[in-house]
Amino acid sequence: MLYNPQYPSIADLKKKAKSRIPKFAFDYLEGGCNEELNLFRNENDFDQILLKPRYLQEVGAIDMSVELFGKKYSAPFGISPIGLQGLMWPNAPEILARAAADQDIPYILSTVSTASIERIAEVSDGKAWFQLYHPTENRLRDDILQRLKNVECPVLVVLVDVPSFGLRYREIKSGLSMPPKLTPSTILQAIRCPTWGIKTLQHGIPSFATLKPYMEKGLDLAQLGQFMNRTFTGKVTVDKIKAIRDIWKGPLVLKGIATEEDMEDALHIGVDGVIVSNHGGRQLDAAESSIHSMMYLASNERYKKQMTIMLDGGIRSGVDLGRAHAVGSAFNFMGRPFMYGVGALGETGGTHTINLLKAQLYQLMQQLSIEKVEQFPDRLQ
Repeated sequence: MLYNPQYPSIADLKKKAKSRIPKFAFDYLEGGCNEELNLFRNENDFDQILLKPRYLQEVGAIDMSVELFGKKYSAPFGISPIGLQGLMWPNAPEILARAAADQDIPYILSTVSTASIERIAEVSDGKAWFQLYHPTENRLRDDILQRLKNVECPVLVVLVDVPSFGLRYREIKSGLSMPPKLTPSTILQAIRCPTWGIKTLQHGIPSFATLKPYMEKGLDLAQLGQFMNRTFTGKVTVDKIKAIRDIWKGPLVLKGIATEEDMEDALHIGVDGVIVSNHGGRQLDAAESSIHSMMYLASNERYKKQMTIMLDGGIRSGVDLGRAHAVGSAFNFMGRPFMYGVGALGETGGTHTINLLKAQLYQLMQQLSIEKVEQFPDRLQ
């Protein structure tokens, strides 16, 4: 059952969230790179995937659950890692991690989110996954991995598609920084969003909580930017992933895979899964949509037999979830829809968004006369 019937779709949540989040923060959430062509491609290419119903076929009880890396989840989707979550809505990482744990779906914490590894492990009862931005120093990498082992993180996701930071014109124009610069424009934007402002005062100015132990105290804005560029700029190579594979004995997933060549490398390294993604259209504007990359890669039976192939990018409804499964995705992740939910509804936004997507997916499965998620490919038009 939906928590709030005033917001029955992701589009409704987005509209409400936009009115409650300051423009500089909403632009960070919403923007893509360059001309934002791939941002729109990610969503619009789903419309090309058509499903066929079987109205006269007998169907039993519907089961949306999926087993992933030895754990059964209540639905075939999870919450993507997002940087600066607490800037877009105060305390967002904890709100979403709790909701995911309660609803039994995965939540992935980003290295550059605004809550620490230890805090999210606490509020999620140890269920949260972690996405690693590979640092330039192995010492830092090893320390983060040890912290993940200490909290018994169930799955490690390594991000591979940020060899350089994308040119995001919205962020450049807004002068986005962390913490945000206090300019007449940003102050005015914050005043127009009083709930956001009050919540920010309650929870404090957001910071890169996981990275705090590695930062010098009292860094000003320029020094903080230098620290981030110095610490996380550089390619993630096959050798770097091999080194992590040697250290990390749990499930290892690569996020940002989009080509056959990278899939072959992933197979040779021995990772457990990949998340097909183009970073939400935020890195390479001339790339194809994530769903098109998925359609091509998942058509290779050898890949599907040797690893779990998942999708992140462009999903905005339960119907899109069904389409993703129909073309071969084993599991799906979404980022922006959950931030819309939290921005619109605050503390209840995570739970509402999960229930909304579950209700939409359940109705689609009823309409198509299928009982389990793995049957979606049989309904591809």
